Amino acid sequence: MPQWLDDAVFYEIYPQTFYDANGDGIGDFEGIIQKLDYIKDVGCNALWLNPCFDSPFKDAGYDVRDYKKTAPRYGTNEDLKRLFTEAHARNMHVLLDLVPGHTSEEHPWFLESKKEAPNEFWNRYIWTDNWFRWGAGGLRFITGEAPRNASYIINFFKCQPALNYGFLNPTESWQLPVNHPDALATREALKDVMRFWLDAGGDGFRVDMADSLVKFDDEKKSGTSAVWKDVRAMLDRDYPEAALVSEWSNPPLALNAGFHMDFLLDHANSGYRTLVRDYRLDGELRPFNDNSFFKKDGNGDIQRFLDQYLPWYETVKETGYISLITGNHDTGRISGNLSGRELALAYALLFTMPGVPFLYYGDEIGMRYLYTPTKEGGYTRTGSRTPMQWNRGKNLGFSTAEPDKLYLPVDPGADAPTVEEQRHDPNSLLNTVKALLRLRRAEPDLQSKPNLEILHAEKRLFVYRRSALVLAVNSGSAAVETAVSLTGTPVYAIGSCSLHEGRCRMEAQSFGIWKI
Repeated sequence: MPQWLDDAVFYEIYPQTFYDANGDGIGDFEGIIQKLDYIKDVGCNALWLNPCFDSPFKDAGYDVRDYKKTAPRYGTNEDLKRLFTEAHARNMHVLLDLVPGHTSEEHPWFLESKKEAPNEFWNRYIWTDNWFRWGAGGLRFITGEAPRNASYIINFFKCQPALNYGFLNPTESWQLPVNHPDALATREALKDVMRFWLDAGGDGFRVDMADSLVKFDDEKKSGTSAVWKDVRAMLDRDYPEAALVSEWSNPPLALNAGFHMDFLLDHANSGYRTLVRDYRLDGELRPFNDNSFFKKDGNGDIQRFLDQYLPWYETVKETGYISLITGNHDTGRISGNLSGRELALAYALLFTMPGVPFLYYGDEIGMRYLYTPTKEGGYTRTGSRTPMQWNRGKNLGFSTAEPDKLYLPVDPGADAPTVEEQRHDPNSLLNTVKALLRLRRAEPDLQSKPNLEILHAEKRLFVYRRSALVLAVNSGSAAVETAVSLTGTPVYAIGSCSLHEGRCRMEAQSFGIWKI
């Protein structure tokens, strides 16, 4: 296990819209370098960069055309290496976004694979044995797009042909078993890409759709897990400080497969959703009937989160880390349904639970989801990818380009939150995030280690212990009180709360930490 994960807090950056250093309307590596000190001041000591490899950008970079070349709009390979160096000089680490399940249809491997005559890359992707054969096991097929007499499988968009890691239980002659030499060759090509960027100075990878590699896999994902266990063996041997976090949202499976961390994501019926996203949407994607735990006037219940989280935590606490997130590039920003106080309480919980937390750029100031036309395959996700709001200057400080040249428009509201304004407001969301992460950094008991003990969990009141610290949150609109057989010295508070003489009293919408 990489030791630096013990106190890691990640900051997710969507490179296109973080900071434009050259004035062309799109964010770049130099812009990230110029904002590293800001990120560290917020309290984050690690970065996750969304895809920055060469791409036609039909899916915002998740359609990779060349794994070993950066997209020119962000800069060169040397610029990315300089970003690694500048981050390391600040004791920060950088994860790149790895897309192992598919490539762009413009990738040289796929161009070779499409050819009529067999070649080295014929089985790098999943092809049927005839152009008129499609439809099997829920897989999605494209036909009529190649000289080759076959149809190919896609993972997501039409432009993303699936790489071939084999089938766990093949049922047709064109379905390779997972131990077929060509399926193993795909696995080795993946490891080659990883070595390339680790040798260049990268510190690991966030892995896109990590559970989707082997087709016709079983419920335990044993075929895909075998791939990642092989990758993990390579990392443990050659790059022991390199870290992997999976887009899986099933920690027992993901961490058993070799990942160091796994996200809890906004999936249907997920416990994470009950904290901040338990609402329905109207026709304009506005939330209503909100029963999120942190919604003051909703009908939230912390137990709905714990019912899923605790069994997972107990299963994996000695194996790796669960990663709670404020949001990400694929989900609507939670500021769309939570007020400033509700956001502060949500962050207080997310940043003080065990595991490795992730902060999505702009969430620290409460950036809003914007209803904007789709960009590069973003569709409804596009509204969570708008430019970072730095100040009241041109384009809210994101870029000096003319507004019509921006990758996406900035928030047009006169009340759009900015870093500059919140930096000078001691009660701002930004300064609340800074205080929470500063405390996490100062108190080892609040870092990644598995030391969670539940003291009380009922409806809107959650009281938990992390070694010598007791923490409590009341997300509701009424004061609550419960017996806790501990007395402590106040360390940090949002609102009014007390832990005294065996009672924990929490006023409405409050959070507290005490040292016992």
